[in-house]
Amino acid sequence: MMNLIHWRLLVAVADASNISRAAEEVGMTQSGASQAIAQLEASLGFAVFTRERRHIGVTALGERVVKEARSMLARLDAIRVLADESRGLNGGRIRLASFPSVTSTFLPGLLRDFKRLHPEIEVVVLEGTDQEVEEWIAADTVDLGVVMNPTPGRADAILGQDAWVAVLPAGHRQARDARARGITLEELADQPFVLATGGCAVNGKSLMEQAGLRLSDVRVTVRDWISACLLVREGMGVALIPESALPGELRGLCVVPVTPSLCREFGVVCSPGGKSSRATQTLLEGLSKMKRSA
Repeated sequence: MMNLIHWRLLVAVADASNISRAAEEVGMTQSGASQAIAQLEASLGFAVFTRERRHIGVTALGERVVKEARSMLARLDAIRVLADESRGLNGGRIRLASFPSVTSTFLPGLLRDFKRLHPEIEVVVLEGTDQEVEEWIAADTVDLGVVMNPTPGRADAILGQDAWVAVLPAGHRQARDARARGITLEELADQPFVLATGGCAVNGKSLMEQAGLRLSDVRVTVRDWISACLLVREGMGVALIPESALPGELRGLCVVPVTPSLCREFGVVCSPGGKSSRATQTLLEGLSKMKRSA
């Protein structure tokens, strides 16, 4: 059955002439997008696209379908604008603060979906360290802030969580055993260490301290997670990295779970000013619905 995401995907493919880029735009995997296009064409009973080696074209009949789909989506967006205007949301602006690893992983899909539902609400993302985010929330500089490991009851919505993993050079003496059973913090504490912070107070050093351990041989400290992985690949040491922050290319690296498992949770906290903003509360409602349906 064709649904709204099928039509958005169809228009995105026509615009990008590429399924991979279109899939990314609408928040799907490439395989899922290819399957959805095949289902759409099967439902219509004719080909919308022509497929060449490095290019996706549109058939003559497909051009007419794409035109109607654009019109339908535009009318839907117009209806949503009317709905937002009736609720006093037209022209709303939300200032959302976050730190880099969340900005690049958890937020893009969320903000893309919110923009589709409320095209007249502008979301401005401010990026800083987790300490800066806390300061901006307290000073009412932002409407919402993403905080790490919020205390129970503090967060207005939970974005999600990810696990900490150990990153070792592929040729590390413990790599084979660690792949099978994981690795403990105790086993990592005395090894040459690449300390990555990601601009956050919660990092490899603080995790060790919380476990009553101490890093005895920190070879280099960097802020960027990817830089840490590159240094590990060069044999500078081992590192603790959030799973969501791992690079796409893992060649030369051995990524293993930490045992017992360690996770970090991301919550969204509303500032005093954000509590009186209709646009901000609308975003929070959307987050809560997303969490319930997950």
